[in-house]
Amino acid sequence: MSGVEEYVVTDPVTVTADADVYTAVHLILSNQVSGVVVVDDDGKLIGMLSELDCLRAMVTSVYNGGDPGGALVGDIMIKDVEVNQLSEDILAVASSMLDHSHRRRPVMDEQGKLTGQITCRQILKAVTKYEE
Repeated sequence: MSGVEEYVVTDPVTVTADADVYTAVHLILSNQVSGVVVVDDDGKLIGMLSELDCLRAMVTSVYNGGDPGGALVGDIMIKDVEVNQLSEDILAVASSMLDHSHRRRPVMDEQGKLTGQITCRQILKAVTKYEE
């Protein structure tokens, strides 16, 4: 089976922690993705944000009488993010993602720089290719 480097999305959709939920939702919808990578001003990974995180924040805000998109990404993002390396076996990554119920993971190079993202969709492509 192949490594992550063959299927990584090298230009993942990113957002900064100081963006509001409306901005993140717009990015998610316009790019047709299920989540975004949260980066600092230098492009360093600081978290992940899913469409479910956004929905949860919006519903909670409406329920409490607030602005549904007014929360900041940094306040609702997942901060403890598991990452993968380009050289990892894609089936091992898939197994780990299933074990932790993750739909996407950031991919880092050997120096710890964000190089992309691996998602369930890319893993499905790898498995389909393997079966052909």
